[in-house]
Amino acid sequence: MNNQNENKTVTIQKTFNAPLKLVWEAWTQPEHIAHWWGPKGMDLNVIEHNFEVGGTWKYTMMMPNGNEFISQGKYTEITEYKRIVTSADFKPMTEGVILEAIFEQQGDTTLFTFNIVHPTEEYRIQQEKMGILNGWGSVLERLAELVNTLSN
Repeated sequence: MNNQNENKTVTIQKTFNAPLKLVWEAWTQPEHIAHWWGPKGMDLNVIEHNFEVGGTWKYTMMMPNGNEFISQGKYTEITEYKRIVTSADFKPMTEGVILEAIFEQQGDTTLFTFNIVHPTEEYRIQQEKMGILNGWGSVLERLAELVNTLSN
């Protein structure tokens, strides 16, 4: 992340008790994404997942109120086993953010740094008030559960 984005960015770090390759696969393969992306108890449909620079992704979930929640974006950078950057829209709640996922092997564990870059500092503040840390925190807990299951 560059310094000009510092005030627009929410950063979450998590250490997974699994090797980097396993965490990378859980993050990048649609059959795994379907098990952790989104809140617990909601089914995810992977509509599109073209994991390559310039490729697009689109996932949908039915919300309890019957409306469809759409997550979609376009990959702008992929450095295998190190870093993924994608645009991201989460309709109807959040649009125009950039997600940066950074993976670092640390012995038998993987340090994961997740940056959510918003268009403006004001938008970041609004998203924090809406609970972005709790939302992504619970998603990363689901990812940790999946990684633990896959590593056993």
